[in-house]
Amino acid sequence: MKLIPFFSRLQKRSRSEARNEIIVISGLPRSGTSMMMKILESGGQDILTDHRRPPNEDNPQGYYEFERVKALRTGDIAWLPAASGKAVKIISALLEYLPPDYDYKIIFMRRDLDEILMSQRQMLLRSGENADKISDAQMKALFEEHLATVETWLQGQPRMQTLYVSYNDLLRDPEPHLYHVQSFIGKPHNLLAMKQVIDPGLYRQRSR
Repeated sequence: MKLIPFFSRLQKRSRSEARNEIIVISGLPRSGTSMMMKILESGGQDILTDHRRPPNEDNPQGYYEFERVKALRTGDIAWLPAASGKAVKIISALLEYLPPDYDYKIIFMRRDLDEILMSQRQMLLRSGENADKISDAQMKALFEEHLATVETWLQGQPRMQTLYVSYNDLLRDPEPHLYHVQSFIGKPHNLLAMKQVIDPGLYRQRSR
């Protein structure tokens, strides 16, 4: 890929258009959303996070959450103007509560569901919670149903564009996926810096 013409096309985008968009990093919990937030931040993307949840053994590089996102379900949208032109992490279950007053670019992280279940189980065990309230088979079926519903819903949202990114493939071969992410957002980022924060050593729950 010839980078100079590529960057030139990105820079021709309207500055106001880029400012009014909200970049949403979404997916199931433990699907790689925090990693994508870290990738974008390292590449020079403005992000919205309050860092109230500190890094720990489950997410050594940080959670990149913004606490008020959790109140979308109860109608707290007053913070959305602060997210314009930035990236913010919003789990897939909360996407339907975003108001149709903004243009959204959604980077939706996909990950092998067996790995997500393993990762969630380890997280629950570390926190001392009961990891056996529901069987893995039941949870996997719920996840599959939820994802099918959300993806169908996204197809019908005129002000939401969605790019699906495989966490598994991103770790195996980052470069093509980072180019896709940059092209989707529509402005240049530091691709080398983005690639350098991808740490295969943190890929601990593998289904194969």
